[in-house]
Amino acid sequence: MILNKENLKNINGDKVTKPTAEILALPEKVIQFGTGVLLRGLPDYFIDKANQKGIFNGRVLVVKSTSRGGADEFAEQDNLYTLCVKGVEDGISVEENSINASISRVLSASQDWTEILKAAHQPEMQVVISNTTEVGIVRSEDKITDNPPQSYPGKLLAFLHERYKAFNGSAESGMVIVPTELISDNADKLKEILLDLAIQNKLGWDFENWLKTANHFCKTLVDRIVPGKLPEAEQKAIENELGYEDGLMIMAEPFRLWAIESANEKVREILSFAKADKGIFIVPSIDKFKELKLRLLNGTHTISCGLAILAGFNTVKEAMADEDFANHVLKLMKEEIAPAVVNEDITYDEALAFAESVIDRFSNPFLEHQWQAITLNFTSKMQMRNIPLIRQYYALKNEVPQLTALGVAAYILFMNVAKDGGNYVASANGKTYPVQDEFAEILSDYWKNPETVVDNTLGDRRLWGKNLNNYPGFNAAVKSYVELLQNKGAKETLSNLHSERTI
Repeated sequence: MILNKENLKNINGDKVTKPTAEILALPEKVIQFGTGVLLRGLPDYFIDKANQKGIFNGRVLVVKSTSRGGADEFAEQDNLYTLCVKGVEDGISVEENSINASISRVLSASQDWTEILKAAHQPEMQVVISNTTEVGIVRSEDKITDNPPQSYPGKLLAFLHERYKAFNGSAESGMVIVPTELISDNADKLKEILLDLAIQNKLGWDFENWLKTANHFCKTLVDRIVPGKLPEAEQKAIENELGYEDGLMIMAEPFRLWAIESANEKVREILSFAKADKGIFIVPSIDKFKELKLRLLNGTHTISCGLAILAGFNTVKEAMADEDFANHVLKLMKEEIAPAVVNEDITYDEALAFAESVIDRFSNPFLEHQWQAITLNFTSKMQMRNIPLIRQYYALKNEVPQLTALGVAAYILFMNVAKDGGNYVASANGKTYPVQDEFAEILSDYWKNPETVVDNTLGDRRLWGKNLNNYPGFNAAVKSYVELLQNKGAKETLSNLHSERTI
């Protein structure tokens, strides 16, 4: 039995959350550019949850923008799909399955462009959501009269121009535009490109003014790991349990965050689905969420990856199953990173709560996050994510952030790289790791003299934008940890460190 509307009545609602007939009849309020798993696992999840609670009462028209294939796989299942949430939340194991009915139609831009433009005439249509990857929001020479325009901004501009004409440029016909592409200031960049395209296409001052004043462009930050399809055996087991087949089934972690920047009450009213879940925030500024994610999630990953590899761990979940490593990560966030991110917008309690959610995410037994992947561009990631925290920690406490120093020591040891053909590789615990780092050659040269490698690495402004030897005691701490890691190994160093201070 395949998942579709007709078969819903035969599916056991005790094992999976099912949509009601009323939900399936709701009008389209959202046009979404993209069919990717992040959109289906985050925005569409929130919309479906809100519809279940009778809050938003609207569904999503999805535009499939890629040239690969059509919308057949969605049509076969009446656009229904199962979302399996698996992981850890608030320290408790979570496994939840729900049939998501947020999508009403999936139309192909290449085949159904006329039908997509017709949707601009629907008065209930109020929201634009997109995730066209980082390369989607780019400038182009698009003509909006093309069928369809080539770029995402071109398609969106054509849709908005059609709406402008359909409603005679009324202020009420403007839309809330919420891009989720993972680029900084995503909405501002999209708006700027649309305005440039409007000028190129000679759409007139009246339309340009409507575009600027009647539409709300909201910067966003999204965060949820949505691996997508489950492993084949795991999917079969879930399908057997639920009693149906689902070619669109995807998995997501429990953690979810969608921060939307707006101080406008109309925006808040239109995006009423935000009331349905604690993971959505409509706030005047999303900077707080960007800082928390950058420092406590990304920064913790970066400063820990070298140490994890030296300790012999392949995946994040494997490392977090080790008591000493898990304690180290928690202590690192609570004692060094969280205090350093506190400012006029972020309280220590907020930072601590975010840190605890990170522990849940790192401990997810259903995710295979490879430490080796996290070492990609190791140096530049650490320069952006971790080095500013050293300055902030010294300003706060005027002492060495010991666990950060240990992470830097592990980085230096990991970056004892060698040339293998045209590429650099690192070696640890009998394994060889490919190293993709623009500064690999510099570190390789510094390791030609092990006696000065720490001094040279910490002092190189090309790597860090500053001389880290200028922080009192930092050089000595890193050297001591390098020696400990070389003589005792990473696992024993961690065990000793968290039973008593080694420096």
